[in-house]
Amino acid sequence: MIIPPIFGAIQTFRDGMEVRYVFAFLGLAAVGVGSWCFHMTLQYEMQLLDELPMIYSCCVFVYCLYECFKQENTVHHLVIVILFMFSVIVTVVYLQWKEPVFHQVMYGILVGCLVLRSVFIVTWVYPWLQPLAYTSLTVFLMGFLLWNIDNIFCDTLRDARRKLPPIVGAVTQFHAWWHILTGLGSYLHILFSLQTRTTYLRHRPKVKFICGLWPVVHVETDKAL
Repeated sequence: MIIPPIFGAIQTFRDGMEVRYVFAFLGLAAVGVGSWCFHMTLQYEMQLLDELPMIYSCCVFVYCLYECFKQENTVHHLVIVILFMFSVIVTVVYLQWKEPVFHQVMYGILVGCLVLRSVFIVTWVYPWLQPLAYTSLTVFLMGFLLWNIDNIFCDTLRDARRKLPPIVGAVTQFHAWWHILTGLGSYLHILFSLQTRTTYLRHRPKVKFICGLWPVVHVETDKAL
């Protein structure tokens, strides 16, 4: 959630892509840093540094995906204002109310918008992008499922880990898997959004794997005829 998105932001900048995708990668990195700080300290201020960037970065994701079929370097100010106001309202209400369910619902609304838009794109526009889109969604939902299991059965899982070897106990920390899987799912979503955008702009994007493992999108700036 930190190093790969930073690398993605640098690569996107070098490829000359629109700055919105640099912000998308950096937004994910900000969530990673905030989450890291919160889990190291368990302080309320660090919790906000973890949770609020989730809203802000997801707003950037929504803007990127819903504006992917516009002319290059087009800026839709109305959408930016709406998403900005949404972020401000969520921030103010959450600071006053301090109810985690409110944050989860607001974040869920944004994720729902991304899912609906992604399904539309891979169903009606670019069906060949289904593997990347559905992999991103599946990985994210797996993390969400494990997070809920950890919340619901926390005491049971703790008792079970005490009876298991340390290494088994470590890999059954479902909250940790939530961070790993949702971070990876979000990263893959940015790649999907970037590939959709650059395909529309006829930049001939290609998904490549660093060391045969880690996916990145390489964009050829010369447009296809």
